[in-house]
Amino acid sequence: MADRDALPLPLEVRARLAELELELSEGDITQKGYEKKRAKLLGAYLPHPPGMDASMAHERRPPMGPSSASRYHRRRSSGTRDERYRSDVHTEAVQAALAKHKERKMAVPMPSKRRSLVVQTSMDAYTPPDTSSGSEEEGGQGEGTPTSSQGSVSMEHWISRAIHQGSTTSSSSSSTQSGGSGAASRLADVLAQTHVGKSGTSLQNHSAPPDVTTYTSELPPQVERPQVSTVPRTTPKYGNAELMETGDGVPVSSRVSAKIQQLVNTLKQPRRPPLREFFVDDFEELLEVQQPDPNQPRPEGAQMLTMRGEQLGVVTNWPPSLEAALQRWGTISPKAPCLTTMDTNGKPLYVLTYGKLWSRSIKVAYNILHKLGTKAEPMVRPGDRVALVFPNNDPAAFMVAFFGCLLAEVVPVPIEVPLTRKDAGSQQIGFLLGSCGVTVALTSDACHKGLPKGPTGEIPQFKGWPKLLWFVTESKHLSKPPRDWFPHIKDANNDTAYIEYKTCKDGSVLGVTIMRIAMLTHCQALTQSCGYTEAETIVNVLDFKKDVGLWHGILTSVMNMMHVISIPYSLMKVNPLSWIQKVCQYKAKVACVKSRDMHWALVAHRDQRDINLSTLRMLVVADGSNPWSISSCDAFLNVFQSKGLRPEVICPCASSPEALTVAIRRPTDDSSQPPGRGVLSMNGLSYGVIRVDSEERLSVLTVQDVGTVMPGGMMCVVKPEGVPQLCRTDEIGELCVCSIATGTSYYGLSGMTKNTFEVFPMTGTGAPISEYPFTRTGLLGFVGPGGLVFIAGKMDGLMVVSGRRHNADDIVATALAVEPMKFVYRGRIAVFSVTVLHDERIVVVAEQRPDSTEEDSFQWMSRVLQAIDSIHGVGVFCLALVPANTLPKTPLGGIHLSETKQLFLEGSLHPCNVLMCPHTCVTNLPKPRQKQPEIGPASVMVGNLVSGKRIAQASGRDLGQIEDNDQARKFLFLSEVLQWRAQTTPDHVLFTLLSSRGAILSSLTCVQLHKRAEKIGAMLMERGHLQDGDHVALVYPPGIDLIAAFYGCLYAGCVPITVRPPHPQNIATTLPTVKMIVEVSRSSCVMTTQVISKLLKSKEASAAVDVRTWPPVLETDDLPKKKPPQLYKPSNPDTLAYLDFSVSTTGMLAGVKMSHSATSAFCRSIKLQCELYPSREVAICLDPYCGLGFVLWCLCSVYSGHQSILIPPSELEVNPALWLLAVSQFRVRDTFCSYSVMELCTKGLGLQTESLKARGLDLSRVRTCVVVAEERPRIALTQSFSKLFKDLGLHPRAVSTSFGCRVNLAICLQPHRLGKLADQGTSGPDPTTVYVDMRALRHDRVRLVERGSPHSLPLMESGKILPGVRIIIANPETKGPLGDSHLGEIWVHSAHNGSGYFTVYGDEALQSDHFTSRLSFGDTSTVWARTGYLGFLRRTELTDASGERHDALYVVGALDEAMELRGMRYHPIDIETSVIRTHKSITECAVFPWTNLLVVVVELEGSEQEALDLVPLVTNAVLEEHYLIVGVVVVVDIGVIPINSRGEKQRMHLRDGFLADQLDPIYVAYNM
Repeated sequence: MADRDALPLPLEVRARLAELELELSEGDITQKGYEKKRAKLLGAYLPHPPGMDASMAHERRPPMGPSSASRYHRRRSSGTRDERYRSDVHTEAVQAALAKHKERKMAVPMPSKRRSLVVQTSMDAYTPPDTSSGSEEEGGQGEGTPTSSQGSVSMEHWISRAIHQGSTTSSSSSSTQSGGSGAASRLADVLAQTHVGKSGTSLQNHSAPPDVTTYTSELPPQVERPQVSTVPRTTPKYGNAELMETGDGVPVSSRVSAKIQQLVNTLKQPRRPPLREFFVDDFEELLEVQQPDPNQPRPEGAQMLTMRGEQLGVVTNWPPSLEAALQRWGTISPKAPCLTTMDTNGKPLYVLTYGKLWSRSIKVAYNILHKLGTKAEPMVRPGDRVALVFPNNDPAAFMVAFFGCLLAEVVPVPIEVPLTRKDAGSQQIGFLLGSCGVTVALTSDACHKGLPKGPTGEIPQFKGWPKLLWFVTESKHLSKPPRDWFPHIKDANNDTAYIEYKTCKDGSVLGVTIMRIAMLTHCQALTQSCGYTEAETIVNVLDFKKDVGLWHGILTSVMNMMHVISIPYSLMKVNPLSWIQKVCQYKAKVACVKSRDMHWALVAHRDQRDINLSTLRMLVVADGSNPWSISSCDAFLNVFQSKGLRPEVICPCASSPEALTVAIRRPTDDSSQPPGRGVLSMNGLSYGVIRVDSEERLSVLTVQDVGTVMPGGMMCVVKPEGVPQLCRTDEIGELCVCSIATGTSYYGLSGMTKNTFEVFPMTGTGAPISEYPFTRTGLLGFVGPGGLVFIAGKMDGLMVVSGRRHNADDIVATALAVEPMKFVYRGRIAVFSVTVLHDERIVVVAEQRPDSTEEDSFQWMSRVLQAIDSIHGVGVFCLALVPANTLPKTPLGGIHLSETKQLFLEGSLHPCNVLMCPHTCVTNLPKPRQKQPEIGPASVMVGNLVSGKRIAQASGRDLGQIEDNDQARKFLFLSEVLQWRAQTTPDHVLFTLLSSRGAILSSLTCVQLHKRAEKIGAMLMERGHLQDGDHVALVYPPGIDLIAAFYGCLYAGCVPITVRPPHPQNIATTLPTVKMIVEVSRSSCVMTTQVISKLLKSKEASAAVDVRTWPPVLETDDLPKKKPPQLYKPSNPDTLAYLDFSVSTTGMLAGVKMSHSATSAFCRSIKLQCELYPSREVAICLDPYCGLGFVLWCLCSVYSGHQSILIPPSELEVNPALWLLAVSQFRVRDTFCSYSVMELCTKGLGLQTESLKARGLDLSRVRTCVVVAEERPRIALTQSFSKLFKDLGLHPRAVSTSFGCRVNLAICLQPHRLGKLADQGTSGPDPTTVYVDMRALRHDRVRLVERGSPHSLPLMESGKILPGVRIIIANPETKGPLGDSHLGEIWVHSAHNGSGYFTVYGDEALQSDHFTSRLSFGDTSTVWARTGYLGFLRRTELTDASGERHDALYVVGALDEAMELRGMRYHPIDIETSVIRTHKSITECAVFPWTNLLVVVVELEGSEQEALDLVPLVTNAVLEEHYLIVGVVVVVDIGVIPINSRGEKQRMHLRDGFLADQLDPIYVAYNM
């Protein structure tokens, strides 16, 4: 960098700078802290203007030519850790690809996030950048006023941004301004900028949801595949309103709609993989199988031949085993240095000589065998496995313990030091130790002291670990072996020498067993290929416990009496140059490093004059098998060639735990033979084919050779999947090795061993190529010209997406090339695939720097998506950013991939940013269903006859044939029945009201009710001056006043309307509904209690409604003494008895007219079905305002004469056990409740069943418990209720459901008779549950399947059809009758149908359609009412009392709520059920469609940090189970989803709230 050479820097400043760089890269300090400390260090040396931040000086430097060597001196803007992926060529390619996309912008709607979430994830976004150049003491907040122009610009920019982001700080709780999220408004701005610039038509103000499919033409023609817009970040105008106006008139409040519209526009643009045409049977939803691309490259080469390595030349003085080598050097040259260890300052800490290694190893061997356990029962015998637990900075202790085990003939299993009880992956290590039967762990003194201890000082058992005896191997703790004891030194044989652990892709840990002969042969092969000679010095930076570090630094070194200089990881962190300094200091011939170490050295290298690398004859690059290591090698050579480094010294090698060293480049003396390289096309690679890339050079992978096959080995390349068949010469496959020097098995896993270590590759004809087995290496590659081996990736990193292979490492490299350093830490990126909907989907997870803003991260994410798409031709399914330092780490600091994947899948990754792209990635959805052209009704009929299907119709018992001594039948009107009861049984109690304590508040006998009703009637006539037929609104709490007022209205000839009173704590939302019903019903007066009357006119009420427009309000607390002159008798039974007003689930307020004849018929039907008569008692816990709840509460007792025990559901909130205690106390046999009551009991009493039993709660007398509802039976709730209260005597068959709707308040009502009653012929059969295929249901077909089969949906019948009711299933569009196996609208014909809607506007068309429909063919004379619910009928195997087969009605869902998506019909409840199951924090869920997008709203219980975990889970679940792509995921607080009094979700209210931005969501994710 130019400015670095301004003044020569002293050495210590350079060292401190290097350390800072490292801290920054590790994420130990923030970028800001780094800038400050750096500025402080360089302050004296760098001349620059006072107001200018040190970092700015660099930012503004002129760009340098990429070819200049100085490129590598560049300030290390990168983060770190793994520089495995650094490639300047690749970075340029990615930037070029992104530049191509800049022209075609895509506005990705940015997720909106609640302010509290934003703050937690990026604190620094809200503090201004430090504009003063001074040190920390000065504090850059105010004193150092920005003098330079840059300073002031950035300050302004920051201020505008802060104002902009903080625009809603004050209103985070209020929901009106912008859902409590500044992000929403910011997004809108960016939208407006991106779209308006391009064309004015993109954002439109749609009040009605537009159809996505229709107006593609409006988009400008040049818009191709959606690409992420990169808005130039000059100082944008941040005025909300001004920008929002320009968005083509979109008002400010409709931010959400604007976003969705934008998402829709984006998704409308053509996607890359077109959906191919394929045939779909109407019934089966076939997922599209990816057809191979006809133009894809195919291998054309000849079949490859097996490559043989050179002969393993047996040198005469090679020792017969490693122990023999140790014995030789330990006795011949005991003073020769074997290992030098370093402290963290780089000073030599300790020199282990061969003599000491030999004597200490003997001591360890003796103690292991003789000092553990007793003489008779030693703990460890030869052949047993023991764990070696040594820290990375103590290679000497490890070496002594390892050779001690070899001498004692026990098998060492080296593992990492467990730091906490719950280390990432440590459980799996424990599983390995357990399966190896390890009972003893060898460790060092220091390490033993550092292990976590329990309260009594003992080492706790780690999670998943076996019980271990910890044994310290320091010499001072060991007994001296007796003079006559000596280890038995054998020649190398087939016994196991050691076990190396290996972590698989799924996180499981396997133990690879290495035999003694394999260990020795491998050391010989390394000695031969590396040309090792006695007493050479080797510098080792690698982990000495496994892999290349163990093979070179512990084993081969001892065979050749070499001197190893071991550099611990902790020293590398402090001084990345340490290994180079040691090479110079010890004049080492060989160094073993990873590309990361080369990169670190490059970064820390500051013109150190005294470096001389001419002694190096071999630089082993251990991760040469990672194709991205080539850039580190090139860069290193580029810089250090001037320091005596020769090009031929760099020797990449490829290795794997199973096959040990697979290939290594030999250190040649002649530099004339250049190393091999290949520039391969990524597209070709994804099809497993080698093509040298000639085209754009954008999507290429440059690979270097890793030398040739090992001496004494054979190698071939086989196809990665299926039979191990040899590849062609231009095909990528898995390398397989046949040699003595490989592992022999996975310990204890014979099946996996067979597949890996005993592979017999075959030729194309199926003939095996060798009689000896080969070992799979897990490396993907090919053998190039001259027998050079090239590696293109690892099997573990392979992801097969729609038949194409991608390597995780390549994707990481591409993501990092998108100027990542400002946003993410370099080495902290994880890429893996998850299987969703029968294909692998790519997930990218990165750690975000704490100082990056929301917008920056989002920009970065969208650019990463583009880059990966253009370079690899594959979509990323999910991109997640997590806060710094939160991803699980491996012991050496990398990312623990399988743990990360596990956290992602179980929803506990806690990301701070998520971008899902299911629309672009998922291309194998079933084809949208095409509606068949209309088939004529007649042909349907004929078709049904031919296929033997009966028309779906059913009916309850015929009222005409039922003989019953029903006295009430004589009367046409309920008011007459009441008068008759008041005369004949005046003192018979009809109603009893209970308090929340379970005590009787009040009761009414027949005569009391009659008298009160008379007084109310008189009051209406006198005070109210009402005429016959006037409407009266009854606004009462649930109780007896309501009943008296109702009959008072009938006595006065008025039409009552029951209205739920406003909630005193929530007047603002409940009072307007009351006002609306009063107005819509045209009530001439309101009757109520004194308390409510005051409430209606209170100050609070006037804030919510206009209190001056109430009709006259009559209070019924003190009634006049006199009764009316005469009671009103209606002239005609078809006149109006009362109006039933209720709000449907879709949010429609509708009043249904109930005539006197319908009311009486209704009561009679219920009386017959439930066998109600005066001596019975019935407990009712329902809201008495509409539907069946009102009829049971107010009317049935008067008609049938039974006693009703009334329990207001609101009292259960105080005392959840009230209802059940009442049922038990009054020995009630029949009870009615709602789902909300049942849910309250299930949730509130779940843990109290024992104490309730003790209180004497007994439900054994209950024969029917009916849930009153207007929806599909909630089978899970009724089952858990039955199960929970079974212990209290509740018979499981007692619980059933009813079904009613607006046009007919009760169609089915099923009381079951239990016990002896069944014999008397009064019994209804059991409720039946069927399982239907959910996929068929989407096509309106009903197909029964077995319980537990995939896609099965349990449905419970809705109760027995009431007497006098007929049902038919009709096609809602054609109005033709349907067959048994079809889902259609339920139509009903009965005497108690409503007679029409009471509408102010008299919308006759609407009314006639619902209440007086006729079939289009078949029985066209009967008049039916349309229920608006979809369902089907089933003949069950059961017979009822009269021997008739019992027809069961199954309700599936409301027609209004069903969603038409992709041509299929979905019911919200099914999708919601899937979503609620995905994560424990989701308490409730509601879905609704908007412009063909599916919006899912979930309520989150738990911390807001979990909100973003839910987005991928929800998306995956809906894709898997319903083949639908979720468009928007909204995470809200508990209680946001509106639920009505019947416990039904108000999805349309929720939709309106969402679009009006009133939900105050925690997070909104727009899926791309």
